[in-house]
Amino acid sequence: MLEAKEIPGAVPARRAAVDATQWLAAAQQVRDSGGVLIAQWGSDERDLGNGFIVRAALQDETGILVLESPIAAGTTDYPSLASTFPCAGRMQRAVYDLLGLRASGGDPRPWLRHAAWPEVFPLRRDVNGATQIPAAQERYPFVVVEGDGVHEIPVGPVHAGIIEPGHFRFSVVGEKVLRLEERLGYVHKGIEKRFEQLGLVEGQRLAARVSGDSAVAFSWAYCMALEAMCGVTPPPRALFLRALALERERIANHLGNLGALGNDAGFAVGLAQFSRLKEDVLRLNAVILDARYPMDEIVPGGVEHDFSEETRQAHIDQLAALEEQVVTLRGIYDEHPGLQDRFIGAGQVEPALAEQLGLTGLAGRASGQARDLRCDLPCQPYDQLGVRKIVRSEGDVAARVAVRFDETLESLRLCRVILEELPEGAVHTALPEPPAGAFGIGAIEGWRGPVLLALQAGSAGTIRRCHPHDPSWQNWPLLEHAVIGNIVPDFPLINKSFNLSYSGQDL
Repeated sequence: MLEAKEIPGAVPARRAAVDATQWLAAAQQVRDSGGVLIAQWGSDERDLGNGFIVRAALQDETGILVLESPIAAGTTDYPSLASTFPCAGRMQRAVYDLLGLRASGGDPRPWLRHAAWPEVFPLRRDVNGATQIPAAQERYPFVVVEGDGVHEIPVGPVHAGIIEPGHFRFSVVGEKVLRLEERLGYVHKGIEKRFEQLGLVEGQRLAARVSGDSAVAFSWAYCMALEAMCGVTPPPRALFLRALALERERIANHLGNLGALGNDAGFAVGLAQFSRLKEDVLRLNAVILDARYPMDEIVPGGVEHDFSEETRQAHIDQLAALEEQVVTLRGIYDEHPGLQDRFIGAGQVEPALAEQLGLTGLAGRASGQARDLRCDLPCQPYDQLGVRKIVRSEGDVAARVAVRFDETLESLRLCRVILEELPEGAVHTALPEPPAGAFGIGAIEGWRGPVLLALQAGSAGTIRRCHPHDPSWQNWPLLEHAVIGNIVPDFPLINKSFNLSYSGQDL
């Protein structure tokens, strides 16, 4: 029987110290019960006498389980979880690049390193920001596909326009894709190391910038973890306002993506109309939150801005206008034969494959994976809002478009409910300093999927370790499968239908 201790906080969570055998057995038990791996990371605790520790956050029907397995003295190896949860593979490669801890039997290729630090592991405690890291040249061993008529098309890492860098290596016969292999990590920013140089309160500002389009989700996850460590619950009004900001973030991103998907399918009118609607959302953000993208709206202990009655009415008016226009545009999308010809059947991920490989979030729900933290592990005020979970089973671009439409309309409804039931009172409460070594977990369903953040306190209000996790870690490998059998010109459309974050996983 696994002995797990409760982690106080807004979502049910517990942690368990395990040995290598229990590490594998516990993960398999969660998998057998229908659970999933959310994140995997490592920590250097040699100065505390604990050596290196590898951690995994799993979600089952009871909540989040954090497994903590110390690495045996004299070794840097630990058992790989990739055979149980294939999505662990790239996380484990990143753990090696950053800490030098190797998953036995896992893929030995670098993920974040890009030949930049051959002898230095940046997240070790004896490496600081001033450490000079030598560079080295190496050739990345892409998987080679051979056969009659097979050729490769390399794309990136530098792309046209303002887009983050990523390399895509297509193996193609004619125009049909046989295989896609991605290489990311080009925007590795040293975020996890930077956290170690910040205080617990100011860490929120860095968390908000892990992936800018999910600033509210990462801010809330960070604040949730910190507030749990402090034993503090923000005022009810602040929690409602956090949910309002999160749903507005979801709406803005869905509107932008729906326009971009129309444009990628040759329907520029869709881009124009949805861009206009997204701009309306961002402009109201600027009026009421002093920022188009509210990176610093959710702060430890509450929120930065309160609402007046005038602001509340402006929200209500905008929600009504958005709903009417989204419904109209959906009718146009659904009835446009050119769009539907491009959407239906493209980039399909069957539910069985999605379940096997761990597809999550919006893309997962379009492939039959009925998971949404707002419903499954609801924090306040989502436990009072009755969120409707949107699930489809077709798994193609058309299904991902439909989920976006449905979730946009559901978020508009939730915003109305929040504004109608918004409690009176304060919007912020002070936080005491947590004890050194305190550990907290934050988990929020962002627009892209579940955002998790694990936080450990150092001494005197500092951050010892912070690991933020974006759902793109799980979903990038599924994009490689989704494009197989499709023609090369459909890749931009399929890619946009997932709309994954480079920055969110290139920490």
